[in-house]
Amino acid sequence: MTILPKPTLIIMIKEPVPGRVKTRLGRDIGRIPATWWFRHQTRALIKRLQDPGWTCVLAVSPDAAGIKSRFWPDHIARVGQGIGDLGQRMAHVMNAPLHGPVCIVGGDIPDIQPHHIARAFRTLGSHDFVFGPAPDGGFWLVGAKRTRALPTDLFQGITWSTPQTLADTVASLNGYRIGFCDELSDVDVAADLKR
Repeated sequence: MTILPKPTLIIMIKEPVPGRVKTRLGRDIGRIPATWWFRHQTRALIKRLQDPGWTCVLAVSPDAAGIKSRFWPDHIARVGQGIGDLGQRMAHVMNAPLHGPVCIVGGDIPDIQPHHIARAFRTLGSHDFVFGPAPDGGFWLVGAKRTRALPTDLFQGITWSTPQTLADTVASLNGYRIGFCDELSDVDVAADLKR
């Protein structure tokens, strides 16, 4: 078994400002309650996912304001997400000059526990990419082993937020070994909060 460098967990988050975060949830329950939920959710998530088994990095948006924001813990490194759609921003942070395996998660998955992240990194021991499926056809986690160059068209041409998002993303990685870990749900609308 190959010994890999210490992995990196990247948590993609937006600065919690009303109207900027959880806009679909905000249409259902109001902008202020949606922002309040996101603030508390992300604080708890960041605290819970810090682990000696990996390095946590926050990928923030907007770049300049998020990097300077006082809302996030000071002891965790921050990088900007960059511009573009979700795929372009994920590719940007996944290609950041970090060493070794990397997994990316969003800040809106309440059920993530450290054992989910550990399982994803273990899966990368024998796979090039790992995905955490979501019940809606998307994914809550994507990870890459990064022992060779990532595809230049990583996450391009994917239609996000559809029942085919995960299948289309996996299909775009033809020739790579793909693994899967636990299925978890994110929170986009009020019905997701009830679940």
